[in-house]
Amino acid sequence: MSTRMLSRRAARRATYQDVLDAPAHMVAELVDGSLHLQPRPAPLHAVAYSSLGDELVSPFQKGRGGPGGWWIIDEPELHLGGDVLVPDLAGWRRDRMPTLPETAYFALVPDWVCEIHSPSTRKFDLEEKRPAYAREGVGHMWLVDPLARTLEAFALEDGEWAPVGSAGNGEPVSCPPFDAISFPLDALWP
Repeated sequence: MSTRMLSRRAARRATYQDVLDAPAHMVAELVDGSLHLQPRPAPLHAVAYSSLGDELVSPFQKGRGGPGGWWIIDEPELHLGGDVLVPDLAGWRRDRMPTLPETAYFALVPDWVCEIHSPSTRKFDLEEKRPAYAREGVGHMWLVDPLARTLEAFALEDGEWAPVGSAGNGEPVSCPPFDAISFPLDALWP
């Protein structure tokens, strides 16, 4: 293939059709017109987000032992501006999204997102997705690192991410917007 053909191909903005055409074993996302493909999460990563969802769904989605009033969704496909993002978890306050959409994606900006870092996704999560979430007005973001066994929580303030809490392994997690409850961070690891 010629250099000219490669540069034309590289200059083409990816579209949602590229997401749909991605291999089924990959997570496909669009950020600023570029297609990003990541392998499906490894077991340690998947256990962390499944366990975090378990900690949050009962008190915040179902109102058992907590205030309720949220939708907590695993791997939702978000269509925000021209981007297609797939956070590990996202949450919407029900007063903003009383019912779930009938589409296969969410066009409403979530109130909270969580990214579970892995060696293959950490840079993308921090350098591409985090600024996109800020630009779109996501109110809260958690970053969980199963290898370091840490959680960092941020709130969006004046378009920038401000730290609002953190926990290391064995420490309790009680961070906005879910600070109505507490759970041990080590509950996220196998």
